Amino acid sequence: MKLLIVEDNRDLLDTILAYLKGEGYICETAPDYREAFDKVMSYTYDVVLIDIMIPKGNGLDLLKELKSVHPQTGTIIISAKNSLDDKVSGLELGADDYLTKPFQLPELLARIKAVHRRNNLDGNEILTASEISIHTKSRDVYVHDTCVDLTPKEYDLLLYFISNKNHVLTKQTIAEHLWGDYVDHLKNLDFVYQHIKNLRKKLVEAGCGDYIESVYSVGYKFKVPGEER
Repeated sequence: MKLLIVEDNRDLLDTILAYLKGEGYICETAPDYREAFDKVMSYTYDVVLIDIMIPKGNGLDLLKELKSVHPQTGTIIISAKNSLDDKVSGLELGADDYLTKPFQLPELLARIKAVHRRNNLDGNEILTASEISIHTKSRDVYVHDTCVDLTPKEYDLLLYFISNKNHVLTKQTIAEHLWGDYVDHLKNLDFVYQHIKNLRKKLVEAGCGDYIESVYSVGYKFKVPGEER
C-alpha cells in the first residue's frame, strides 16, 4: 500500500513514517500545501493522511482538490483541532475518517486498514471472513445462510474486527472507533467488553467459530484459522 503523509510537524512526521514503514507500507511525505498539491496531482496513492493546519495553504482545500481528481483515494484528516465544524467539513468534502491528535500509532494503522478495505471491495459489496458474510450496503450479516441480528454498534465492531483481522486492537482503539471523541467523557471502557461479549454470543449461536481472542492486558484480536498473515 502506498501512502502520502501531509504533516509539517517534523517529529510527528518522523514517528509516523518510521512506524508505517515498519509495517511494510510505502510512504511519501509533504510538509506543506504546495508540495502536497503537486504530489496528489501527479501521483496516485491508496490512502492520504492530511493535517488541516499546514503551511502555505489549508488541508481541507487540499482534500477538495484531491477528491476532484482521485475520488476513490482513501483520506484521513489528522489534526490537533478538535472542532466539530472541521470534522463535519472534512467529511462533507469526502474524507473517509477523522483522527484527532494526539493519537496512538496502532489506532492510526487500524484506521488506515479500515479505510483501504472499505475503498477496495472490487465492486463487491460483500466482505467475507470464513463463514461470515457482511453485506456492506444493506448492513446485513450472515453466518452461512443464517442472518444475524446485530445492533448498529455490534455491526460496526464486527466490520472493524474483520477489516483488521489477525491484528491486536486495544480497548482504547475499539472505544474510539465506536464512540469517537465522546469516549473522553466515559468513566471506563467496560462497555467495550460488553459489546464484544454480545457480538461473540450472537455469532457463535448462529454457528460461527469463536474467532474473537482476548489478548491479556492489551485488547482483542479477530483471528480466523487459515487466514493468518
